[in-house]
Amino acid sequence: MIKKIILIITSLFMLTGMTSCAKTDTYDMKRYEAEFIELFNTFTKIVGYSETEEEFKSYAQQIYDDLTEYHRLYDIYNDYDGLNNIKTINDNAGIKPVKVDKKIIDLLIFSKSMYELTDGKTNIAYGSVLKIWHEYRTDGIDDPENAELPPLKKLQEASEHTDINDVIIDRENSTVFLSDPMMSLDVGAIAKGYATEQVADKLAANGLVSGILNVGGNVRAIGNNIKTGEPWSVGIQNPDSESEEAILNLVNLEEASMVSSGDYERYYTVDGKRYNHIIDTKTLFPAENFTAVTVICEDSGMADALSTAIYCMDFEQGLELIQSIEGSEAMWVFKDKSIRYSEGFEALIKK
Repeated sequence: MIKKIILIITSLFMLTGMTSCAKTDTYDMKRYEAEFIELFNTFTKIVGYSETEEEFKSYAQQIYDDLTEYHRLYDIYNDYDGLNNIKTINDNAGIKPVKVDKKIIDLLIFSKSMYELTDGKTNIAYGSVLKIWHEYRTDGIDDPENAELPPLKKLQEASEHTDINDVIIDRENSTVFLSDPMMSLDVGAIAKGYATEQVADKLAANGLVSGILNVGGNVRAIGNNIKTGEPWSVGIQNPDSESEEAILNLVNLEEASMVSSGDYERYYTVDGKRYNHIIDTKTLFPAENFTAVTVICEDSGMADALSTAIYCMDFEQGLELIQSIEGSEAMWVFKDKSIRYSEGFEALIKK
């Protein structure tokens, strides 16, 4: 039995004549689902086709085990016995380098590349500012009548300790050192997407030819829907909770990722105004240009980083960034509920 995983056989049917380099030329496939909670503080679901229930269970267990490892390594709030993680790095800021797993080194190197790509809008070194917002948001949710905004001066002082160049990575010795003792890493804008991509790549390498992995809204398609021979159909959530339409669009996803960012899930309210969790590095306050943005591209880590970045940009800046990256598309939902797309996005919408 797979610990903390619910395995569901949603439908059984025979598919003949399907081919794959990983299996025999002709075989039967069945559809299975597995789901579990708690990792990355969210809900994870995998849908896929496999020859046997046992085979699919092994894939589901692999996902759970790998996401557990990534969750602990990238955690900024909790310690784990015998494990150096992102929190360990933060705890030793200005004190000493911390020897860490290669998975952390790879994430931080990738994050630095995303910082350059997004002109600093996605910055994992922004933890000192994000920590303040997290505290005020948590207090505001717990005690709505006394909810407050962080003082601008406090945010400005914290922003003096967000230079990503102060994150010193030694690949040879596998260490990370924060040279600024007041610095703090927060990988929340990238880690879940990055981990999703690594897990999906491993699944495909281990033989899963048709599946879709959803880690708290970070969606990664492996192959196509082997039943239909067409791309997977994935819904984009409507950020308007009062609308009768729960889905804005169905999009076709094949060997690609989709990530959305918006103001409709993680937020708190001060004096009747909603403040989301996506902080603009320019204003030090939550970005307000859009209700939601959705990014589709091959890599889930990049999609995660880009969705945060373009949410904090105006439409023209975000569109220019998306169109400069081959294979990337985006959709913007404005405050007035109007929608705009990058040039190739509408071609991905299921007719």
